[in-house]
Amino acid sequence: QVQLVESGGGLVQTGGSLRLSCAASGSIFSINVMGWYRQAPGRQRELVAIITSGGITNYADSVKGRFTISRDNAKNTVYLQMSSLKPEDTAVYYCNLAVRSRNYWGQGTQVTVSS
Repeated sequence: QVQLVESGGGLVQTGGSLRLSCAASGSIFSINVMGWYRQAPGRQRELVAIITSGGITNYADSVKGRFTISRDNAKNTVYLQMSSLKPEDTAVYYCNLAVRSRNYWGQGTQVTVSS
């Protein structure tokens, strides 16, 4: 089994920054995709950003230019640097690992942006 542990959520003002971290442990195949998803009240869970083990990234249009996803393969850790935060970024952010046709999820971390 794989476990994902997230950290870094919190309360920030509009225009502020946060960095989320997610460390994966367990039996992890070296070729995989890690990413961040978010879910706001009354909304469906949506993709924020993903990154392959080869470093290829994809972002939701709503966060392009503001968020940066990165990873450290040696540590099996993925990061999400969030800048210029807006109230509409408020959501629970979930870490995801997709490997060998399986999806694993973190527990979620709350990000709240006040206006």
